[in-house]
Amino acid sequence: MSLGLNFEYYPKINANLMENLISISKSNKHHWDPPFFTDTESYIDMGAIRQASKEFQSEKIKNVIVLGTGGSIQTLLALRHLSKKNLYSITSSRAVELKQCLDTTDPENSVVIPISRGGETLDVNSTIGIFLKNNYKFLGLSSKGTMRQILEKIGCPILEVPDISGRFAGSISNVGIVPAFLLGVNIEEFLKGLNDAYKEFMSFDENPAFRFSAFLYKLYKKGYKTVFSMPYSLNLEGSVGLFVQETSESTGKNEKGLIGAYQSAPLCQHSVLEYLLGGTKGAVVPILWTIKNEFPDFNLDSSIEYVNGQTAQTIVNYQADATFQALIEQGVPSAKISIERCDEYNIGNLIAFIQSTVYYLCLLLDVNWSN
Repeated sequence: MSLGLNFEYYPKINANLMENLISISKSNKHHWDPPFFTDTESYIDMGAIRQASKEFQSEKIKNVIVLGTGGSIQTLLALRHLSKKNLYSITSSRAVELKQCLDTTDPENSVVIPISRGGETLDVNSTIGIFLKNNYKFLGLSSKGTMRQILEKIGCPILEVPDISGRFAGSISNVGIVPAFLLGVNIEEFLKGLNDAYKEFMSFDENPAFRFSAFLYKLYKKGYKTVFSMPYSLNLEGSVGLFVQETSESTGKNEKGLIGAYQSAPLCQHSVLEYLLGGTKGAVVPILWTIKNEFPDFNLDSSIEYVNGQTAQTIVNYQADATFQALIEQGVPSAKISIERCDEYNIGNLIAFIQSTVYYLCLLLDVNWSN
């Protein structure tokens, strides 16, 4: 098994401390529920998905409109660049996004997928009516509550949402798999990427995910509270958003935890890098995220000799490497995460890495990772 993910960090953790942290995590895991998110089979029935969504699988459907927020949408956003159709992610009743969606889609070539585990999410329920009024077709993902009642009155197909933590459930349940399937994402390759990566990352030894969690935990104990991510590709921003959510929601309880935040890179080099290099020390942990072989990519034409003929992403990755080096030279604890490609398999690797890291971090903090 060869995963397409590389993790680098500074400063390194010595072997004795690493062994101690592994021991702590093994001891604390018995305090909390086992990690359901490594099970990529029990919560997915592709036969049922194909049957319930058969009227929306035709070439006529051009737009998939997902009404969801938080854990109901974040994993899907990590896969959106792999869509073969148009994805409209409506996370609330904010007027600008709603109007743009209504203005650029048509009921005849669209499907609306409202998602809510508890069925009482106002940001979702408040938007159903406007699409219903305009005669859009629905495929519901809900198990109970007000949303379930609304969808039953509509008479649309409904698939169940399992009663498990939403932010960890998207990759292995109807929540993320149903809309991704309708968007043309290769579900089999994505699940294979998850499975292969969990075999390495959930081994409770010094693997990349545990090293990342140990790195963050050590800095947390030193007083760091903010993890600032710098994704050097638009194709990584959905995955980074998942990391931000899972870090903040999972660790942030019992007056403990780290908060995640991010801004697109290299844009953030021109807004926050001066602070990271020369501002308050001991407050923020910068994390850089890159793709080695981006898609799409193309060669640049430039009068600048060292730019001309290079690919666009190569120039961006040069900046990421230079930034990481500058942070290290200034003694700023930092890390860089790279994936080989942005296909389904590698995104599966990346999501498994993120979820394994956050799980381990919660064990080190001894907080409930899933609530």
